[in-house]
Amino acid sequence: MFKSLKKTLSYILIFIPIMIKAQQVSAPKFGKGLLNISGKDSTWSMNFSARVQYLTSNTWHEENNSYGSSQSNSLIRRSRLKFKGFAYHPNLTYKIELALSNRDISGSSIFTSYAPRIILDANIRWGFYKNWSLQFGQAKLPGNIERVISSSKLALVDRSLLNSKFNIDRDFGLQLRHKFNLSERFVVKETLAISQGEGRNISKGNIGGHQYTGRLDLLPFGNFKNEGDYEGDDLRREESPKLLIGVAYDYNNNAVKTMSNMGSYMITDYGFYETDITTFFINSHFKYRGFSFMGEYADRNTNDEFAENSDGSLTGDVVHIGSAISLQTGYVLQSNIAVTGRYTNINFDKIVTNNNDIIQYTLGLSKYFEKHKLKIQSDMTYENSIFLNDKIFFRLQFEIHF
Repeated sequence: MFKSLKKTLSYILIFIPIMIKAQQVSAPKFGKGLLNISGKDSTWSMNFSARVQYLTSNTWHEENNSYGSSQSNSLIRRSRLKFKGFAYHPNLTYKIELALSNRDISGSSIFTSYAPRIILDANIRWGFYKNWSLQFGQAKLPGNIERVISSSKLALVDRSLLNSKFNIDRDFGLQLRHKFNLSERFVVKETLAISQGEGRNISKGNIGGHQYTGRLDLLPFGNFKNEGDYEGDDLRREESPKLLIGVAYDYNNNAVKTMSNMGSYMITDYGFYETDITTFFINSHFKYRGFSFMGEYADRNTNDEFAENSDGSLTGDVVHIGSAISLQTGYVLQSNIAVTGRYTNINFDKIVTNNNDIIQYTLGLSKYFEKHKLKIQSDMTYENSIFLNDKIFFRLQFEIHF
């Protein structure tokens, strides 16, 4: 694993100086990338950037009606390299994002050739006609809005429990995108995706069927500033109300994992258990003069949730069916200090777990020095569950994004 990672970094460090020597190079201002490189004949370009998140956290578990000693943890939550630009023609763009932190590259298995999962995004997009574009490669699927929002642009330290339990994450495949105006201001965006159905960096097999995803976004008051509909806080202070209402539907045919293209493989005595899994999302995002509100609902279902062996006995693997809701609101002061609150309710079906109801209340405080490129964020969460002890956890995170 470490040899592979070291080899990848060596190639990057060798490749960049060679390009710099032969091409036109400019150093952008802070937050706009480390390097802008373009071919002398203007047939290609590359923006290279890097970002790091440093996280420390403390957790207190309830014991005998009181909270005992805490458990602390500090780590590099994310460490990433990003490349983007165009090739041959400005309508043919590409994006590459590599992950270097342990949490990002974990999860190697026979299906990833026992290699660290370094690649997050690696795709090309062709704007082939007016507002139509076609994307090919590995990327986030058009699912819940909180997942599509970059982890570098969140209003709190990290995404909600709804996202971690119900999101459909990244996969390899095709995505068709289109947008149009219903009126002078009313914008409609559509995305359709066909993907492999087993998550990112799968290099061996496609055990089940394929995954089909569709998303529709309605923006009745027009576009947000600088794509602010996919950014947490209203740092750009929308001068007029902006609203996004979105729905997404995902169908994973013959899925072999407990959470659609996420979770663990469902293994039986004859191979892999396959079942169709559907996931449905409703999202909203509103911003106006520093105030923001984001609401999400998720629902996952299947007709055959219990994995069975050939004799009908249960393997113990169960599809994680259920629903969740997350409501988040915040306000950015003129000093670029933001206060954010979030309520999350997870309700798994009783067949999944006895502890089927989990509620979290989160309060966060952020200081933005250069929008999301340089910031300090903290939050405290109280988690209440029926069959497990309650807990409180505090997180403090610093991010720098060149």
